[in-house]
Amino acid sequence: QVQLVESGGGLVQAGGSLTLSCVASGRTVSSCAMGWFRQAPGKEREFVAAIRGSGSTYYADSVKGRFTISRDNAKNTVHLQMNSLKPEDTAVYYCASNVLNIATTRDYDWHYWGQGTQVTVSS
Repeated sequence: QVQLVESGGGLVQAGGSLTLSCVASGRTVSSCAMGWFRQAPGKEREFVAAIRGSGSTYYADSVKGRFTISRDNAKNTVHLQMNSLKPEDTAVYYCASNVLNIATTRDYDWHYWGQGTQVTVSS
């Protein structure tokens, strides 16, 4: 069983930065794909970024160049550095794990989920 716990959300002004963290237990983050998704009110959950065991990274077009996903193997943690935040980035952000080390944009392909952390960007 894999457990994921997110932290780092909060309220920030447009143009600001936040770093989200996801601590994993039950499996090493380097042995699986780790991803971030987000869900805004009234919208479906959408893919944000992912990192595979090899270290390959993937981003949604809407965040490319602004967000960076990274991994700290020693702390078994995945981070999402978010810069140049926009009001449309406001959402609950979820960490996810795919034990088959497959990074897809489809949320139903991911096996384990954290509880989510709220990110609010004010204009």
